[in-house]
Amino acid sequence: MQRQHHDLPDSPHRLTVLRFGAPGGQERSDRGIEPGTGRKAYLQAGLHADEFPGMLVLRLLAGHLAEAEANGGIHGEILLVPQANPIGLAQTETSFLSGRIESGTGENYNRNYADLSDLGILSLGPDAASNVATIRAAMSARLAAMQPNGALAHLRHRLLTLAHDADLVLDLHADNEAEPHMYVGPALWPAAEDIAAAIDARAVLLSEMSGGNPFDEACAGPWWALAAKNPDLPIPPACLAATLELGSNDDVDPERAADQAVALLRMLQGRGFVEGSGGHPRLSCRATAATAMAQVRSPVTGLVAYRRRLGDWVHKGDLVATVIDPLGDETELLAETDGRLFARHSQPYAWPGRVIGKIAGEIPLESRTGNLLSD
Repeated sequence: MQRQHHDLPDSPHRLTVLRFGAPGGQERSDRGIEPGTGRKAYLQAGLHADEFPGMLVLRLLAGHLAEAEANGGIHGEILLVPQANPIGLAQTETSFLSGRIESGTGENYNRNYADLSDLGILSLGPDAASNVATIRAAMSARLAAMQPNGALAHLRHRLLTLAHDADLVLDLHADNEAEPHMYVGPALWPAAEDIAAAIDARAVLLSEMSGGNPFDEACAGPWWALAAKNPDLPIPPACLAATLELGSNDDVDPERAADQAVALLRMLQGRGFVEGSGGHPRLSCRATAATAMAQVRSPVTGLVAYRRRLGDWVHKGDLVATVIDPLGDETELLAETDGRLFARHSQPYAWPGRVIGKIAGEIPLESRTGNLLSD
Protein backbone atom coordinates (compact mmCIF):
# COMPACT_ATOMS: atom_id res chain seq x y z
CA MET A 1 0.00 0.00 0.00
CA GLN A 2 1.21 3.45 -0.90
CA ARG A 3 -0.06 6.44 1.05
CA GLN A 4 -0.12 9.55 -1.14
CA HIS A 5 -0.85 13.10 -0.03
CA HIS A 6 -2.23 15.81 -2.29
CA ASP A 7 -2.13 19.45 -1.22
CA LEU A 8 -5.27 21.49 -1.86
CA PRO A 9 -4.33 25.02 -2.99
CA ASP A 10 -6.15 27.85 -1.19
CA SER A 11 -6.60 25.51 1.78
CA PRO A 12 -4.41 24.33 4.69
CA HIS A 13 -5.73 20.79 4.16
CA ARG A 14 -4.56 17.92 2.02
CA LEU A 15 -6.13 14.81 0.59
CA THR A 16 -4.79 11.35 1.48
CA VAL A 17 -5.08 8.53 -1.04
CA LEU A 18 -4.38 4.84 -0.35
CA ARG A 19 -3.10 3.12 -3.48
CA PHE A 20 -2.98 -0.65 -3.96
CA GLY A 21 -1.46 -2.47 -6.92
CA ALA A 22 -0.07 -0.76 -10.00
CA PRO A 23 -1.62 1.62 -12.53
CA GLY A 24 -3.35 -0.25 -15.36
CA GLY A 25 -2.97 2.33 -18.13
CA GLN A 26 -1.95 0.58 -21.33
CA GLU A 27 -2.31 -2.80 -19.63
CA ARG A 28 -6.06 -2.32 -19.69
CA SER A 29 -6.40 -2.17 -23.44
CA ASP A 30 -3.57 -4.64 -24.16
CA ARG A 31 -5.33 -7.35 -22.17
CA GLY A 32 -8.71 -6.56 -23.64
CA ILE A 33 -10.39 -6.22 -20.25
CA GLU A 34 -14.01 -5.19 -20.66
CA PRO A 35 -14.86 -1.69 -19.39
CA GLY A 36 -16.44 -1.82 -15.96
CA THR A 37 -14.69 -5.05 -14.95
CA GLY A 38 -11.12 -4.02 -15.50
CA ARG A 39 -7.98 -2.62 -14.09
CA LYS A 40 -8.69 0.48 -12.02
CA ALA A 41 -11.17 0.92 -9.20
CA TYR A 42 -11.71 4.09 -7.19
CA LEU A 43 -13.67 4.22 -3.92
CA GLN A 44 -14.15 7.31 -1.76
CA ALA A 45 -16.10 8.15 1.39
CA GLY A 46 -16.97 11.25 3.35
CA LEU A 47 -17.49 13.65 0.46
CA HIS A 48 -20.31 14.85 2.65
CA ALA A 49 -18.12 15.08 5.72
CA ASP A 50 -20.95 14.46 8.19
CA GLU A 51 -21.77 11.06 6.65
CA PHE A 52 -19.54 8.73 8.65
CA PRO A 53 -20.16 5.01 7.94
CA GLY A 54 -18.21 4.84 4.67
CA MET A 55 -15.06 6.24 6.29
CA LEU A 56 -14.85 3.25 8.63
CA VAL A 57 -15.82 0.81 5.90
CA LEU A 58 -12.95 1.96 3.67
CA ARG A 59 -10.52 1.89 6.59
CA LEU A 60 -11.41 -1.77 7.15
CA LEU A 61 -11.40 -2.54 3.43
CA ALA A 62 -7.87 -1.10 3.25
CA GLY A 63 -6.71 -3.78 5.67
CA HIS A 64 -8.11 -6.53 3.47
CA LEU A 65 -6.55 -5.01 0.36
CA ALA A 66 -3.16 -4.65 2.07
CA GLU A 67 -3.24 -8.35 2.90
CA ALA A 68 -4.20 -9.22 -0.67
CA GLU A 69 -1.46 -7.00 -2.03
CA ALA A 70 1.15 -8.67 0.18
CA ASN A 71 0.16 -11.96 -1.45
CA GLY A 72 0.24 -10.58 -4.99
CA GLY A 73 -3.55 -10.58 -5.15
CA ILE A 74 -4.29 -7.10 -6.53
CA HIS A 75 -4.98 -7.05 -10.26
CA GLY A 76 -4.46 -3.57 -11.63
CA GLU A 77 -4.92 -0.54 -9.39
CA ILE A 78 -7.29 0.26 -6.54
CA LEU A 79 -7.51 3.73 -4.99
CA LEU A 80 -9.23 4.36 -1.66
CA VAL A 81 -9.95 7.83 -0.30
CA PRO A 82 -11.52 7.23 3.14
CA GLN A 83 -11.85 10.96 3.87
CA ALA A 84 -12.59 12.66 0.57
CA ASN A 85 -13.41 16.02 2.12
CA PRO A 86 -10.77 17.30 4.54
CA ILE A 87 -12.20 20.81 4.12
CA GLY A 88 -15.62 19.75 5.37
CA LEU A 89 -14.12 17.82 8.27
CA ALA A 90 -12.67 21.09 9.56
CA GLN A 91 -15.93 23.06 9.31
CA THR A 92 -18.07 22.99 12.44
CA GLU A 93 -21.10 24.92 13.56
CA THR A 94 -22.37 24.86 17.15
CA SER A 95 -20.14 21.84 17.85
CA PHE A 96 -21.44 19.84 14.86
CA LEU A 97 -19.83 19.16 11.50
CA SER A 98 -21.53 21.10 8.73
CA GLY A 99 -20.08 18.65 6.24
CA ARG A 100 -22.67 18.81 3.46
CA ILE A 101 -22.36 22.47 2.50
CA GLU A 102 -19.12 24.42 2.05
CA SER A 103 -19.32 27.37 4.41
CA GLY A 104 -17.56 29.89 2.18
CA THR A 105 -19.66 29.39 -0.96
CA GLY A 106 -22.84 27.77 0.36
CA GLU A 107 -22.43 25.01 -2.24
CA ASN A 108 -23.06 21.31 -1.80
CA TYR A 109 -19.78 19.38 -1.87
CA ASN A 110 -21.38 16.77 -4.13
CA ARG A 111 -22.60 19.06 -6.89
CA ASN A 112 -21.19 21.07 -9.80
CA TYR A 113 -18.40 18.77 -10.99
CA ALA A 114 -16.91 19.47 -14.40
CA ASP A 115 -18.67 18.11 -17.48
CA LEU A 116 -16.06 15.88 -19.12
CA SER A 117 -18.23 15.12 -22.13
CA ASP A 118 -17.27 18.49 -23.64
CA LEU A 119 -14.04 17.30 -25.28
CA GLY A 120 -14.07 19.02 -28.65
CA ILE A 121 -13.32 17.05 -31.80
CA LEU A 122 -12.17 13.49 -31.14
CA SER A 123 -10.61 11.01 -33.54
CA LEU A 124 -12.88 8.03 -32.96
CA GLY A 125 -13.36 4.93 -35.06
CA PRO A 126 -14.86 1.43 -35.24
CA ASP A 127 -12.76 -0.07 -32.40
CA ALA A 128 -14.36 0.31 -28.96
CA ALA A 129 -11.15 -0.19 -26.95
CA SER A 130 -9.34 2.42 -29.04
CA ASN A 131 -12.23 4.85 -28.54
CA VAL A 132 -12.11 4.34 -24.77
CA ALA A 133 -8.36 5.09 -24.72
CA THR A 134 -8.85 8.20 -26.88
CA ILE A 135 -11.66 9.54 -24.72
CA ARG A 136 -9.77 8.92 -21.48
CA ALA A 137 -6.71 10.72 -22.86
CA ALA A 138 -8.90 13.68 -23.87
CA MET A 139 -10.50 13.76 -20.40
CA SER A 140 -7.07 13.76 -18.77
CA ALA A 141 -5.90 16.60 -21.02
CA ARG A 142 -9.00 18.66 -20.25
CA LEU A 143 -8.55 18.21 -16.52
CA ALA A 144 -4.86 19.12 -16.77
CA ALA A 145 -5.76 22.33 -18.59
CA MET A 146 -8.27 23.47 -15.97
CA GLN A 147 -7.35 26.23 -13.52
CA PRO A 148 -9.56 25.81 -10.43
CA ASN A 149 -10.24 28.87 -8.34
CA GLY A 150 -10.75 28.41 -4.61
CA ALA A 151 -10.44 25.53 -2.16
CA LEU A 152 -13.73 23.85 -3.09
CA ALA A 153 -12.94 23.98 -6.81
CA HIS A 154 -9.49 22.48 -6.15
CA LEU A 155 -11.04 19.65 -4.12
CA ARG A 156 -13.55 18.82 -6.85
CA HIS A 157 -10.80 18.95 -9.48
CA ARG A 158 -8.47 16.67 -7.52
CA LEU A 159 -11.15 14.07 -6.84
CA LEU A 160 -12.25 14.00 -10.47
CA THR A 161 -8.63 13.77 -11.63
CA LEU A 162 -8.12 10.73 -9.42
CA ALA A 163 -11.30 8.98 -10.56
CA HIS A 164 -12.05 9.95 -14.16
CA ASP A 165 -10.09 7.12 -15.83
CA ALA A 166 -11.31 4.34 -13.51
CA ASP A 167 -13.42 1.43 -14.69
CA LEU A 168 -15.28 1.38 -11.37
CA VAL A 169 -16.08 4.42 -9.20
CA LEU A 170 -18.00 4.08 -5.94
CA ASP A 171 -18.89 7.15 -3.90
CA LEU A 172 -19.86 6.07 -0.37
CA HIS A 173 -22.44 8.21 1.39
CA ALA A 174 -25.17 7.85 4.01
CA ASP A 175 -28.60 9.41 4.40
CA ASN A 176 -29.91 11.08 7.52
CA GLU A 177 -31.76 8.01 8.78
CA ALA A 178 -31.95 5.32 6.14
CA GLU A 179 -31.67 1.78 4.92
CA PRO A 180 -28.84 1.04 2.46
CA HIS A 181 -29.68 2.17 -1.07
CA MET A 182 -27.93 3.07 -4.31
CA TYR A 183 -28.13 5.66 -7.08
CA VAL A 184 -26.87 4.63 -10.52
CA GLY A 185 -27.46 5.42 -14.19
CA PRO A 186 -29.92 3.33 -16.24
CA ALA A 187 -27.16 2.53 -18.75
CA LEU A 188 -25.26 0.79 -15.94
CA TRP A 189 -28.11 -1.46 -14.85
CA PRO A 190 -28.20 -4.43 -14.36
CA ALA A 191 -24.39 -4.44 -14.66
CA ALA A 192 -24.22 -2.83 -11.20
CA GLU A 193 -26.56 -5.33 -9.54
CA ASP A 194 -23.71 -7.07 -7.70
CA ILE A 195 -22.74 -3.75 -6.10
CA ALA A 196 -26.26 -3.08 -4.86
CA ALA A 197 -26.44 -6.63 -3.53
CA ALA A 198 -23.11 -6.20 -1.74
CA ILE A 199 -24.53 -3.42 0.45
CA ASP A 200 -27.89 -5.21 0.79
CA ALA A 201 -29.63 -2.27 -0.86
CA ARG A 202 -33.32 -1.90 -0.07
CA ALA A 203 -33.79 0.59 -2.92
CA VAL A 204 -31.95 1.14 -6.22
CA LEU A 205 -32.76 4.44 -7.90
CA LEU A 206 -32.01 4.87 -11.60
CA SER A 207 -31.38 8.28 -13.11
CA GLU A 208 -29.34 9.52 -16.04
CA MET A 209 -29.33 13.14 -14.88
CA SER A 210 -30.46 13.62 -11.29
CA GLY A 211 -29.50 17.31 -11.18
CA GLY A 212 -26.46 19.35 -10.22
CA ASN A 213 -23.88 16.99 -11.78
CA PRO A 214 -22.87 15.04 -8.66
CA PHE A 215 -19.59 13.15 -8.51
CA ASP A 216 -20.78 9.76 -9.74
CA GLU A 217 -22.58 11.26 -12.74
CA ALA A 218 -19.53 13.40 -13.56
CA CYS A 219 -17.55 10.15 -13.86
CA ALA A 220 -20.09 7.96 -15.67
CA GLY A 221 -22.26 10.48 -17.48
CA PRO A 222 -19.76 11.57 -20.16
CA TRP A 223 -19.70 8.05 -21.57
CA TRP A 224 -23.40 7.81 -22.32
CA ALA A 225 -23.44 11.48 -23.42
CA LEU A 226 -20.66 10.80 -25.93
CA ALA A 227 -22.40 7.62 -27.06
CA ALA A 228 -25.56 9.63 -27.72
CA LYS A 229 -23.59 12.22 -29.73
CA ASN A 230 -21.93 9.48 -31.79
CA PRO A 231 -24.62 6.82 -32.30
CA ASP A 232 -22.77 5.16 -35.18
CA LEU A 233 -19.58 4.57 -33.17
CA PRO A 234 -18.91 1.96 -30.45
CA ILE A 235 -18.56 3.93 -27.21
CA PRO A 236 -19.21 1.65 -24.22
CA PRO A 237 -20.10 2.86 -20.71
CA ALA A 238 -16.44 2.54 -19.72
CA CYS A 239 -16.90 3.89 -16.19
CA LEU A 240 -19.36 2.19 -13.89
CA ALA A 241 -19.97 4.85 -11.24
CA ALA A 242 -22.56 4.75 -8.47
CA THR A 243 -23.43 6.44 -5.21
CA LEU A 244 -23.82 3.98 -2.34
CA GLU A 245 -25.83 5.13 0.67
CA LEU A 246 -24.66 2.76 3.40
CA GLY A 247 -27.35 3.57 5.95
CA SER A 248 -27.75 6.37 8.48
CA ASN A 249 -25.27 9.24 8.81
CA ASP A 250 -24.27 8.52 12.41
CA ASP A 251 -24.33 4.71 12.23
CA VAL A 252 -20.67 4.00 13.02
CA ASP A 253 -21.03 0.38 14.06
CA PRO A 254 -17.80 -1.67 13.91
CA GLU A 255 -19.56 -4.98 13.24
CA ARG A 256 -21.78 -3.55 10.53
CA ALA A 257 -18.81 -1.75 8.96
CA ALA A 258 -16.76 -4.96 9.02
CA ASP A 259 -19.55 -6.82 7.22
CA GLN A 260 -19.85 -4.09 4.59
CA ALA A 261 -16.08 -4.01 4.07
CA VAL A 262 -16.02 -7.77 3.47
CA ALA A 263 -18.99 -7.47 1.12
CA LEU A 264 -17.19 -4.81 -0.93
CA LEU A 265 -14.04 -6.95 -0.96
CA ARG A 266 -16.02 -9.90 -2.34
CA MET A 267 -17.57 -7.62 -4.95
CA LEU A 268 -14.07 -6.50 -6.00
CA GLN A 269 -13.02 -10.15 -6.16
CA GLY A 270 -16.00 -10.98 -8.31
CA ARG A 271 -15.06 -8.16 -10.69
CA GLY A 272 -11.45 -9.31 -10.97
CA PHE A 273 -9.74 -6.52 -9.06
CA VAL A 274 -8.70 -8.79 -6.18
CA GLU A 275 -7.72 -12.46 -6.17
CA GLY A 276 -10.55 -14.66 -4.95
CA SER A 277 -13.86 -16.08 -6.03
CA GLY A 278 -15.99 -13.37 -4.45
CA GLY A 279 -19.60 -14.03 -3.62
CA HIS A 280 -23.03 -13.91 -5.20
CA PRO A 281 -25.43 -12.22 -2.79
CA ARG A 282 -29.00 -11.75 -3.95
CA LEU A 283 -30.52 -8.31 -4.29
CA SER A 284 -33.67 -8.03 -2.21
CA CYS A 285 -35.29 -5.18 -4.16
CA ARG A 286 -36.02 -4.14 -7.74
CA ALA A 287 -34.37 -1.16 -9.39
CA THR A 288 -36.82 1.68 -10.03
CA ALA A 289 -36.66 5.09 -11.65
CA ALA A 290 -35.57 7.95 -9.39
CA THR A 291 -38.60 9.81 -10.76
CA ALA A 292 -40.73 7.20 -8.97
CA MET A 293 -39.21 8.10 -5.60
CA ALA A 294 -41.62 10.24 -3.61
CA GLN A 295 -40.14 12.87 -1.33
CA VAL A 296 -42.44 13.43 1.63
CA ARG A 297 -42.31 17.20 2.17
CA SER A 298 -43.84 19.18 4.97
CA PRO A 299 -45.91 22.23 3.97
CA VAL A 300 -45.81 23.67 7.49
CA THR A 301 -43.59 24.16 10.54
CA GLY A 302 -43.86 21.87 13.54
CA LEU A 303 -42.83 18.70 15.33
CA VAL A 304 -42.69 15.52 13.22
CA ALA A 305 -44.40 12.43 14.63
CA TYR A 306 -43.76 9.47 12.32
CA ARG A 307 -46.60 7.01 11.84
CA ARG A 308 -44.55 4.54 9.81
CA ARG A 309 -41.26 2.87 10.66
CA LEU A 310 -38.19 2.91 8.47
CA GLY A 311 -38.49 0.03 6.00
CA ASP A 312 -42.28 -0.11 6.09
CA TRP A 313 -44.20 -0.66 2.86
CA VAL A 314 -46.81 2.06 2.43
CA HIS A 315 -49.66 2.56 0.01
CA LYS A 316 -50.73 5.75 -1.70
CA GLY A 317 -52.78 7.79 0.76
CA ASP A 318 -51.34 6.13 3.87
CA LEU A 319 -50.44 8.38 6.78
CA VAL A 320 -46.63 8.66 6.94
CA ALA A 321 -46.22 11.37 9.57
CA THR A 322 -48.04 14.12 11.40
CA VAL A 323 -46.57 17.61 11.73
CA ILE A 324 -47.72 19.10 15.01
CA ASP A 325 -47.67 22.81 15.75
CA PRO A 326 -47.28 23.02 19.56
CA LEU A 327 -49.38 26.20 19.44
CA GLY A 328 -51.80 25.23 16.71
CA ASP A 329 -52.94 22.61 14.26
CA GLU A 330 -51.80 19.16 13.15
CA THR A 331 -51.03 18.42 9.50
CA GLU A 332 -51.09 14.91 8.07
CA LEU A 333 -48.45 13.91 5.51
CA LEU A 334 -49.70 11.17 3.21
CA ALA A 335 -47.82 8.81 0.89
CA GLU A 336 -47.90 9.98 -2.71
CA THR A 337 -47.25 6.48 -4.04
CA ASP A 338 -47.01 2.82 -3.11
CA GLY A 339 -43.51 1.87 -2.04
CA ARG A 340 -40.93 1.36 0.68
CA LEU A 341 -40.16 4.10 3.20
CA PHE A 342 -36.39 3.73 2.95
CA ALA A 343 -35.25 7.06 4.41
CA ARG A 344 -36.49 9.68 6.83
CA HIS A 345 -35.11 12.55 8.91
CA SER A 346 -33.77 11.92 12.40
CA GLN A 347 -34.52 15.48 13.57
CA PRO A 348 -38.24 15.55 14.38
CA TYR A 349 -38.85 19.12 13.30
CA ALA A 350 -40.02 20.39 9.94
CA TRP A 351 -40.59 23.63 8.08
CA PRO A 352 -42.21 24.37 4.72
CA GLY A 353 -40.51 22.36 1.99
CA ARG A 354 -38.41 20.16 4.24
CA VAL A 355 -38.09 16.53 3.11
CA ILE A 356 -38.90 14.28 6.07
CA GLY A 357 -39.14 10.97 4.23
CA LYS A 358 -38.41 9.14 0.96
CA ILE A 359 -40.51 6.38 -0.57
CA ALA A 360 -39.13 4.14 -3.32
CA GLY A 361 -42.08 3.66 -5.64
CA GLU A 362 -42.33 1.94 -9.00
CA ILE A 363 -44.45 4.35 -11.07
CA PRO A 364 -42.82 7.65 -12.19
CA LEU A 365 -44.50 10.68 -10.64
CA GLU A 366 -45.47 13.78 -12.61
CA SER A 367 -44.14 15.94 -9.77
CA ARG A 368 -40.65 14.44 -10.02
CA THR A 369 -38.92 16.56 -12.66
CA GLY A 370 -35.80 18.70 -12.72
CA ASN A 371 -33.54 18.27 -9.71
CA LEU A 372 -34.28 14.81 -8.32
CA LEU A 373 -31.93 15.07 -5.32
CA SER A 374 -32.36 16.73 -1.95
CA ASP A 375 -29.88 19.55 -1.50
